[in-house]
Amino acid sequence: MKLLSSEFKNGVSIPKKYTCEGPNISPPLQFIDIPSNASTLVLTVEDADTEGNIPWVHWLVFNIPATSNGFEEGMVSPGSIEGLCNGNTFGYEGPCPPENIHRYVFKLYALDIVLAIAPESNKETVLKLAKRHIIEEAELVGLYQKEKLIKEKVK
Repeated sequence: MKLLSSEFKNGVSIPKKYTCEGPNISPPLQFIDIPSNASTLVLTVEDADTEGNIPWVHWLVFNIPATSNGFEEGMVSPGSIEGLCNGNTFGYEGPCPPENIHRYVFKLYALDIVLAIAPESNKETVLKLAKRHIIEEAELVGLYQKEKLIKEKVK
């Protein structure tokens, strides 16, 4: 299984358009080679470089139909549920690191079940119930540093 974006490659910068310094919309994503026995998918996006090494959840989408080929820019597949992020929000929260370059980990899980949980569930609840039902995983890592911080370092 693979998770890709037409807007950035694994290990390179996420375009400003998909961050707090731009329109802050979700990037297009492609889901490739989903296992045939998958019932649903789960997508998490976390800042892996937060203070205290506790990842900040920027996006949580669960019960994505296994027939989905991905998400168009600013959208999720019909039937998908956007769960609760760390900022007590629902939906995509683009990269917005306070300092330095941060890694944003997009992780896709293929599950053999549909999660019977409330739409306002958080990552811990989703992954706790999904744990024994994960068939396969895929990851895409994007980097981001605020332009203001880059300009200040150059001075």
